[in-house]
Amino acid sequence: MRFTSLVIELIRARPRLIVWIAVLLQAAMWLFVALVFYRSPPGSLATLLAFGREYQVGTDLGPPLPVWLADIAYRAAGGHVFGVYVLAELCGVATFIALYHLSRAVVGAQQAVLAVLLTMTLLAFSSPALDFGPLVLARPLWALLLLHSWQIIGQRRGNAWFAWSIEAGLLLLTTPAAIFLLLLIVVFALATGDGRRTLRAFDPLFALVVVAVLALPYAVWLMRAEAFVLPALPQVAELNARALHAAWLLGGFLLGAAAIPALTVLNTGLFVPKSEEAPIIYRPPVEPLARNFVYFFALAPALGAVLISGLLGLDAVVGGAGVVLVLSGLAVVVGAGDLIAMRRARMLRMVWAAAVIAPAIGVVLAVLLLPWTGANEIATSMPARAISDFFDESFARRTNHRLRAVAGETQLASLITLHSGRPHLFIDAQPSRTPWINQAKFNETGGVVVWRASDTAGTPPPDILARFPGIVPEVPRAFEWLVTGRQQLLRIGWAIVRPKGT
Repeated sequence: MRFTSLVIELIRARPRLIVWIAVLLQAAMWLFVALVFYRSPPGSLATLLAFGREYQVGTDLGPPLPVWLADIAYRAAGGHVFGVYVLAELCGVATFIALYHLSRAVVGAQQAVLAVLLTMTLLAFSSPALDFGPLVLARPLWALLLLHSWQIIGQRRGNAWFAWSIEAGLLLLTTPAAIFLLLLIVVFALATGDGRRTLRAFDPLFALVVVAVLALPYAVWLMRAEAFVLPALPQVAELNARALHAAWLLGGFLLGAAAIPALTVLNTGLFVPKSEEAPIIYRPPVEPLARNFVYFFALAPALGAVLISGLLGLDAVVGGAGVVLVLSGLAVVVGAGDLIAMRRARMLRMVWAAAVIAPAIGVVLAVLLLPWTGANEIATSMPARAISDFFDESFARRTNHRLRAVAGETQLASLITLHSGRPHLFIDAQPSRTPWINQAKFNETGGVVVWRASDTAGTPPPDILARFPGIVPEVPRAFEWLVTGRQQLLRIGWAIVRPKGT
């Protein structure tokens, strides 16, 4: 009797189970990393939560939905950032499940598993896992939008229009790149006969009304704030530099997707004896419209995003790699043919697992080893809870008032706003970014001004001293990192602005 791997048999018999196991294990892995090795939020998540506390219709961080959802998750978890980490992983789970349902409609359930597993290796390197924000929230919305777009155009299911309209509206409230992504769907619909036939019905008009209603508040804010400004096109002399920048962005895409060609090469017959019989993953033939749909949305978003980002000189790809590359794995499976032989299954499993686990291992090694090299600080090693508790309690003891606002260095001030009292964040260097509070209101309610201390006296930086000329610096407070190593202690200089009337 020929032996077949249990994983291969499960892919054939229980494909949905394999997808759920792989997706949930990846989510559990990242939550474990956050719980054990993160003492403060990654990236700009603390600032996002400080903005979310205000529930503004729009800010310079972009559309409001990610900011609002982050604050809701933070409050639901009892004032713990772990709730936002769970929300980020739920977005990842929703992305892969929506991708599985779309892939199943195109290539069948068995090869849909392969599409999801390939995409997991790609997004593991190219998309943030725990740094919740527009890039993370846009992934499931875009995947669901593609799923329902295929149901509308390819399967002619008119009942999918309502879900499509909700997802399109929410995507507009999530990322500025939503307009670019929605235009791609319109272009594909107009370019195909089935798409044009779909647009002739009344359902698209009703969907357009729903999208407009959802996006109207943010659109009104953009017009009132005059925040919608078209970026300036580059000069002719800058085109060479912009083209080189676009090539670097494209190279980053290819580097992040390196696991897919590696798995593809290992699965060829070059490394397998001719006598070996490899198990086969079968699919029904893919119809031409489905093939064109997959190829278009695997290539057009990525190439368009690279072109726009390179042309405008943006540091990051428009929409995020996790959004524009979400159909890359499915495109590889569609191009592989109706019969996919799974050669060297054990080696494939090891390479796939290494690709998925490698980013988490990299985070852990950075937290544990970099402090011993004296390299740059690890932002997630800051003791956020100890910092926020100290300044909240110090302000309350000195003034007999609850801490209502924090100013100074934005990163440190954002960590203090995570305290259970949730004081306001005041970005005094750019007051327009925090319209809920200004200099006069800050002086009236009082607050804490913080900065990184460069000496034992805690002398404020000149720019902070110019904006707060009357502050008296306190003795700097030292905090230990998660792993101190050869790094110096985190020393925070601070001063209290007493409330008026005290």
